[in-house]
Amino acid sequence: MATSSLRAPAARDSAGVDTALLILRLVLGVLILFHGLSKLPPPPEFLVSALSERGLPTVLAYGVYLGEIVGPILIIVGIWTRVGALLIVANMIVAVLVAHAGDLLHLNKQGGYELELQAMYLFTAVALALTGAGRYSVGGRYGPFN
Repeated sequence: MATSSLRAPAARDSAGVDTALLILRLVLGVLILFHGLSKLPPPPEFLVSALSERGLPTVLAYGVYLGEIVGPILIIVGIWTRVGALLIVANMIVAVLVAHAGDLLHLNKQGGYELELQAMYLFTAVALALTGAGRYSVGGRYGPFN
């Protein structure tokens, strides 16, 4: 009898963690996906010019669709979640370096970190890359790359 009562909290904890992972996946995926959809139809001209100014190949501008459309869809659905999260991580690193490098060490007018939204997206994606999707996903807790 004592054994079954010890298992119940662990089951609740697992369900709580899986629910938290679902919430993280949905929030990050939907918010990043909005950014990607706003860049359609291709190519995103502001990104093409920003890459060109830095001497980088402008074809890299199409990579934004991997990190802002493909990656979010993968994590929303919960299949290849770690891959999708890593696509978002790479996208956020490029976004910070190309569009926000000058603000990297600055505070905003309210005293918060200037790149707090970008940091939240980046590190939420890192967390999902480390944890995977959880059981409330198409790929399941132990699916490929989940």
